[in-house]
Amino acid sequence: MSGRELIKWLEIFGFIKIRQKGSHIVLKKKIDGGEIGTTVPDHKELAEGTVRGILKQTQISIDEFLEKYHQ
Repeated sequence: MSGRELIKWLEIFGFIKIRQKGSHIVLKKKIDGGEIGTTVPDHKELAEGTVRGILKQTQISIDEFLEKYHQ
């Protein structure tokens, strides 16, 4: 999965692009207690561990992500 593809999926979960510096794109989402955010590398191929780490930061479970991904 590319960084841009992951960003499109995160936008479905309510994240918005805040800024980009070099090849890293910062996304945030407002939640009840404030906001959560993550940085996604704009690479052609993201390592599995990178995707898992980003999902952990965004508080999206792997199962929840895969459920939407396969719809």
